[in-house]
Amino acid sequence: MTDRYGADVLAGDWRRPARGRSVDLPAEPGTVVEEVETGWVGAVVRVEKAGGVHVVHLEDRRGRVRGFPLGPGFLVDGSPVRLVPPQAAARVRLDAARAATDRTASGSRAVHGQRARVASGSRIFVEGKHDAELVEKVWGDDLRVEGVVVEMLDGVDDLAGAIRDFDPGPGRRMGVLVDHLVPGSKETRVVEAARGLQPWAPHVLVVGHPYVDVWQSVKPGRLGMDAWPVVPRETSWKHGVAAHLGWPHDTQADMARAWRRILASVGSWTDLEPELLGRVEELIDFVTAPGS
Repeated sequence: MTDRYGADVLAGDWRRPARGRSVDLPAEPGTVVEEVETGWVGAVVRVEKAGGVHVVHLEDRRGRVRGFPLGPGFLVDGSPVRLVPPQAAARVRLDAARAATDRTASGSRAVHGQRARVASGSRIFVEGKHDAELVEKVWGDDLRVEGVVVEMLDGVDDLAGAIRDFDPGPGRRMGVLVDHLVPGSKETRVVEAARGLQPWAPHVLVVGHPYVDVWQSVKPGRLGMDAWPVVPRETSWKHGVAAHLGWPHDTQADMARAWRRILASVGSWTDLEPELLGRVEELIDFVTAPGS
C-alpha cells in the first residue's frame, strides 16, 4: 500500500546542515581554506597564540596575510571544517615554514627570537601622533630590531629649533618626515631653511609626502572610496573627510575614533600609497646606515 504522506521527515539525522557537519582539520602550513564570514581564501602560513587565543594566519594569492581565530567557521572544497592546532609532530615543519615565509607589516623578513636593540643615538621624527602610530603599525617591528625610536615634533614650524635641540652629529643622525611637502607650501619653505643648518646638515635628512595629512596616505579603497574627497579650504580637512564618510565629527573624541577606524584599515605596507612608503624607507636607511 502506498504511503500518501511520504516518509517520516524526522527520521534520520534531520538536524544535519546542508553542507554536512564540521570535521577537525589540523592547520598545517599550506592548507588552503576559506573563512566563512569574510570569504577570505588563503593558505595557512602559521598558527600562534595571542591573548590566550589560537590564531591562524592565512595568505591569499596576492601575498596578503590575515589572522582568524582557530576553530569552526572554515570551508575546504565547500565542506565545513574546524581548524585545530597542528599536531606536535608537525611543529618543527611549522617553525621552519614560519622562518622561511614570515614577513613584517612593512614586507621585511621577520626576525624571531631576537630582543629589541637598545635605542641607538639616531632618531626619526614625525609631525604628530597619527604619523607616529601609522609608522609604528607598519614599520614598528623593523625599527625595534634596528633600535630606532620615532619621536613627535608637534608640527614643523620650528624645525630648525628641533634640529638644534637634538644636536645631530656622527653616530647620531636625524631623519624627519614632513606632511604636505609640495612646491610653494609653507612646509617647503621651512624645510629648505632647516636643511642648510650648519654644522648639522650632513647628519640630517628631511623628506616629505604630498598629502595634506597622513590620513591621506592610506589607499582610499581601504575605506570604500574611489578617492579622498576634496575638502573646501574653509573646512577642517579631517572634519570634511569624516563628514564625507558619514562618521560623527563634532567632537575631538569623534575625530579620534575616525582615525582609529582609518588606522584599523591598514594591515601592511600594501595598504599605503607609494609616496609615503618610499619616504619612510629612505629615512630608515639613512638612520641605520653603517656608522650612524
